[in-house]
Amino acid sequence: MIVHPERTLLTEQDLHLFNEGTHRRLYERLGGRLVALGPDAEGAHFAVWAPNAEAVSVVGDFNDWRVDDAPLEALGSSGIWAGLDERARPGHRYKFHIRSRHGGYSVAKADPFALSAETPPATASVLSRLDHEWGDAEWMARRARHNAADAPISIYEVHLGSWRRPDDPDREFLSYREMAEPLAQYATELGFSHVELLPVMEHPFYG
Repeated sequence: MIVHPERTLLTEQDLHLFNEGTHRRLYERLGGRLVALGPDAEGAHFAVWAPNAEAVSVVGDFNDWRVDDAPLEALGSSGIWAGLDERARPGHRYKFHIRSRHGGYSVAKADPFALSAETPPATASVLSRLDHEWGDAEWMARRARHNAADAPISIYEVHLGSWRRPDDPDREFLSYREMAEPLAQYATELGFSHVELLPVMEHPFYG
């Protein structure tokens, strides 16, 4: 076991802003985040707000889902529990195991700040990197030259889980890439100028 509950990315300033409700970048501090620990070493920092917990640990692929194998440390009176585990790697599934101070209740919960999640009905969070290289610089520059109020807007709201299904009976959903071209063509043919995706966050039921 290589776990460091005393090592955290959260500074005293982070905790101060969190406690007064003015922290604007919590997504950079909470949740499971891959971190570099040296030239050839990496791991993951975990942090979750669980103010009524007696103990919090991380369970996942990197510790065979053993409860209390990767304990987190309570950070002052903030209600945040945090720590670092050097065994965690990209693609590992994980959850926060929370033991309540009330009635001995305990539960394993998905990460509310997760960057990736398993496909339902599985519910674990997945450690992922934010290293996508965008290729839309030309479009972004062109967009900046136009005022949105100069042209009419017609928005097509679409539920991604049920708009169209794969032909393969073993698959429930299309991927974003599979959805992109037919959805854009369909919305354009109907005269819509914009598409609103529903949902952009994970939900337990897709319709």
